[in-house]
Amino acid sequence: MTTSPPRVAVLASGRGSNLAALLAARERGELPVDFVLVGSDKAAAGALRLAEAAGIPTLALDPRSYPDRRAFDLDLFARIAASGAQLLVLAGYMRILDGEALRPWVGRMINIHPSLLPKYRGLHTHRRALEAGDREHGASVHFVTAELDGGPVIAQARLAIEAGDDEHRLADRLLPLEHQLLPAALRLLANGRLQWDGHAPRLDGRPLPAPLVLDDHGLLPPE
Repeated sequence: MTTSPPRVAVLASGRGSNLAALLAARERGELPVDFVLVGSDKAAAGALRLAEAAGIPTLALDPRSYPDRRAFDLDLFARIAASGAQLLVLAGYMRILDGEALRPWVGRMINIHPSLLPKYRGLHTHRRALEAGDREHGASVHFVTAELDGGPVIAQARLAIEAGDDEHRLADRLLPLEHQLLPAALRLLANGRLQWDGHAPRLDGRPLPAPLVLDDHGLLPPE
């Protein structure tokens, strides 16, 4: 008996480089999922053009057409549910989500964030890491909850901050690691190895005490 791959929706606000990484991983046979929708809060988002080129249905909603954030998010998530999506990935989606709207998706929705959470939630993470004098920076994939960038962290990619780094160079050096991290984390969720027990992540049925670490061999438990 053949099992259908999980149906995945993606939300993105920008050019879609993380979406492109997901699509590339699927094409390589590394990510057994079916992308059923790519949505955005910006009609001009590059992510929508990538989805169209890949034959994936798209959705663009204008937040200014709604009375408030909750109304926008309730409509957005209703449309995602109508797409048949079982999992949801935030891949550079730049809006804060309403807690009521996202509640049915808790445990089925992940986000990638360019910092070593819990450090530097929100925006300007590269600048803040440099201003703090950090020696190390990175990216995190976490389950999404109502707390901004506050859901349990699943996996992280790390890199050393170099003497010549400024905000833009650091972002450019981190991006290739993000493009490895997000597909690897989604693969664990899609194949059922990664689950949410209502309180914390579980991997292969056991509690995940610390985030997995990305290295040349994929995602591994921390040493």
